[in-house]
Amino acid sequence: MPEHDLQSQLAELRSHLAEDTPLSEEERAALHAIAQDIELRLANQGVVDQNDSLVDGVHLAVERFEVSHPNTAMTLRNIMQTLANMGI
Repeated sequence: MPEHDLQSQLAELRSHLAEDTPLSEEERAALHAIAQDIELRLANQGVVDQNDSLVDGVHLAVERFEVSHPNTAMTLRNIMQTLANMGI
């Protein structure tokens, strides 16, 4: 079930990226990279990667977008919680 939640949250993140939200190219690229990392993680569900870069990247993005893009930050927080629930 957490994988389904993560898929849903990924779709929500992609929706934020598709909107005309005023994001800089750097911000947009950072969110795309997170989305790609999540997709890769979902594709390799059976493989446990001890690299914490995905969680660290999401955490940094939450801090970065918290004030300027609160809805995006909330989606990222949900992703972090789901990743934690999955043991990642």
